[in-house]
Amino acid sequence: MKKMRLYLDTSVISHLDAPDTPEKMQETLALWEDIRAGKYEIVLSDVVFEEIEKCEQPKKQRMYEYLAEIKYTETQNTKEIENIANHIIQLNILQEKHYNYSSHIACAIVRECDFIVSWNFKHLVNPKTVKGVGYVVSILRYKNIDIVSPPTLLNMEEL
Repeated sequence: MKKMRLYLDTSVISHLDAPDTPEKMQETLALWEDIRAGKYEIVLSDVVFEEIEKCEQPKKQRMYEYLAEIKYTETQNTKEIENIANHIIQLNILQEKHYNYSSHIACAIVRECDFIVSWNFKHLVNPKTVKGVGYVVSILRYKNIDIVSPPTLLNMEEL
């Protein structure tokens, strides 16, 4: 059986070391155990690494240490990704000032991920974005993708 391909946005990696939000940290660590065990194919974009670089130490170092524990495919920005990200902005799914989020989505679409996993409920894991992304993939003829939080993904595994 083919492994599910997950795109992780920066919020997931950040919550691996987030003592200020212990419940989210525990749920993220539970998902991370499955990722470390090779249960999923993982895709990260150059935007994830750009965002990690903006973090303060020692947080930045911890995030890189966690990433060293797993196998992942890093994707560089391409014209195709830029075009989809711009499409998301033009359709007013996300605002231009949130271009990085549309870039995360576009990368996951181009790399044919099954899920985008995020803790960002304001911009990614919300009905407007999920519905809008469904529309984008249908009109541009890409594979369908869903946007979920770590506990939602973990709960799906239990079914």
